[in-house]
Amino acid sequence: MRCVLYKSLPFLLALLVFSLLNTSCRFDKKSVVLEIDELPPIEKPKVQVEEINFWSDMEDEALADELIKRMSDSELLSQIFMFGWAGAEPSPLLIQWVSDRGLGSIKIFGWNTDDIHQVAKSVRELQERSQRRDLQIPLFVATDQEGGWIRHVKGEMSDTPGNLAIGASGRPLDAWYTGYYIAKELGVLGINMNFAPAVDLYTNLDSTVIGPRSFGSNPDFAGILGAAYAEGSLAAGVIPTAKHFPGHGDTGLDSHGKLPVIEIDYETFVKREMVPFEYLIKENIPAIMSGHLSFPNVVPDGTPASLSKAFLTDILRGQYGYEGLIITDDMMMNGATMYAGSLSSAYRMAIEAGNDILLSSTTAQLNEPLWTSNMSRMQTNAKFREQVKTAARRVILAKLKYFKHSDAVSLYPDSSKIDEQIPNKEGQEFFQDQAIRAISVYKKGSYFPLTREMAKTKRVLLVGPLENFIKAGKDCYGENTPIFKFDDAPGPIHIDWMSRRLPGMASGYDVVIALIDDKGSAEIISTLKDTGVPVILFSTMAPSFSLPFASWADSVIMGYSWSDFSIKALFSALAGDFEAEGTFPLSVSNK
Repeated sequence: MRCVLYKSLPFLLALLVFSLLNTSCRFDKKSVVLEIDELPPIEKPKVQVEEINFWSDMEDEALADELIKRMSDSELLSQIFMFGWAGAEPSPLLIQWVSDRGLGSIKIFGWNTDDIHQVAKSVRELQERSQRRDLQIPLFVATDQEGGWIRHVKGEMSDTPGNLAIGASGRPLDAWYTGYYIAKELGVLGINMNFAPAVDLYTNLDSTVIGPRSFGSNPDFAGILGAAYAEGSLAAGVIPTAKHFPGHGDTGLDSHGKLPVIEIDYETFVKREMVPFEYLIKENIPAIMSGHLSFPNVVPDGTPASLSKAFLTDILRGQYGYEGLIITDDMMMNGATMYAGSLSSAYRMAIEAGNDILLSSTTAQLNEPLWTSNMSRMQTNAKFREQVKTAARRVILAKLKYFKHSDAVSLYPDSSKIDEQIPNKEGQEFFQDQAIRAISVYKKGSYFPLTREMAKTKRVLLVGPLENFIKAGKDCYGENTPIFKFDDAPGPIHIDWMSRRLPGMASGYDVVIALIDDKGSAEIISTLKDTGVPVILFSTMAPSFSLPFASWADSVIMGYSWSDFSIKALFSALAGDFEAEGTFPLSVSNK
């Protein structure tokens, strides 16, 4: 009610009574004007809003929609972030992201895993904090546990022969059980997502970042083995993630340091790189990791696939019909940030391209530009906000389908079961058998096999950098077998010193058993070429380091891994304990 002018108090009182009986009026007489717009609103009884959280008993799609409606912009954006952290225990900053902002996912890196009991404790603490929030949306907890070379969770976890060894055995069942037993161990620690399998094709022998992480160079085999690995992981309750879309194998560059540019044409891209991903998409792989990789003859502007709408939305989702999660490779890698110009721009481009989860190896500060600029963009750009909302809904729906399934990894790992279940005892037996099936004789000479009886009449020298190689050699040929050991990953000075010493020492022996696992060890062992001493070469890790030795070494045996399983299998094959049946998993043209 608004009074403009009145002349007398009695008149005002009369009007006040009138106003109580009418909802609105206008009285205008001479110099008296009174306006009554409306009465104060009658307070209606409050409607009780139904309490809904992640665990509410609703159909998944409907519950995902309801949860999205109740989330703030801050919660929506946080849901599509995945952060790692430095140190064994979660930092206060990471805890704040989970507790205050509702961070969607966390990543366990190799620097968090010296103590697997602490890993489980950290996972439990962070999941507990996620459940104290109103909507109780749990965390995806991821790691890189491919097997073989890439094994971020260490400690007592199984050190397996790896993908290239699976490619050499050629058995999908080996891939299935590898995914299964790796996942069984991860699940004990509360880790529910694994960034594996890697289905990059080993088509460039100079590759320093893929190498033995690949199943080989055959696209169909990689797709079949990758799909089997993924099914094994799912059977053990851990979400597999195929990587690195669209394929990191045909480059000698590492996207951690520089953006690899892969100059293949579109036809090669479709018939080679995309084939393994086609297999996995048809098998409903739940997650794919986008790589910081440029294919300028496929997408002419050269944008990295991880930041490209053409790759992720048009090709992966549109052309190939992929419906699962798309997760970026580490956004801290130069392959992404250098192209985008800044980390905040890279995050914006990754969201606009169609990624659902943005991974960072570090925990962002609360007010970093990657947060503030994208929050501001959500509030001023309706299309961008809708993209964030779509990604967050896809993440939440994936969580609903996963965590409400009976096979899901428990939110709260039981520390009392860790020592009993890690390493997995059945898995240990399987990995030893699988390593045996993988051994490939690339070149067979006069000293293959070298049985234990034969070795008793020969002066045998063990040459290599690895403790398990020395131990396994002595176990096979006797504790008194002489050794020449040098540093693993030797530097230039050490390489020079060892290269000067080795030829003179080796000249006093009948046969040398040498192990190559990297460029440095290959350089040292190459000095044996002109000594005239027969050399039996054990090739572990990337075969490319060992292939040049086939022209002069007596025998070359491929093991594909430096794991204890593979090293023991190499010596057993050399001693004639079994007939090596593994097939070299790279194409003849690469030989």
